[in-house]
Amino acid sequence: MENQDEIRYQEAAKRVKKIKGFYSHLGVYLVVNIMIFIVNAQSVNEGESYFQWKTLSTPFFWGIGLVAHGLSVFLPSMILGENWEEKKIKELLEKEKNNKWE
Repeated sequence: MENQDEIRYQEAAKRVKKIKGFYSHLGVYLVVNIMIFIVNAQSVNEGESYFQWKTLSTPFFWGIGLVAHGLSVFLPSMILGENWEEKKIKELLEKEKNNKWE
């Protein structure tokens, strides 16, 4: 029983680390892109629109990476369920145990 609790704790700690990594990534994304926005806004010429490809390409492409990171952190538990990993591990261990003596 204690071993099960230890495994669950380690899985939860791993999940928290992934979530923390995503939020750190999000924070850096926001800070850097706000700084880029400020620098670009100050360098826009008279009559020139701020909304140009060169000013929006960094947030756009980095945003794609950020969305992919978020999906990798949050989507598996939404689709597969909270205990999917644990169930799959048990299933594979059971198959290995049953096939070991054949």
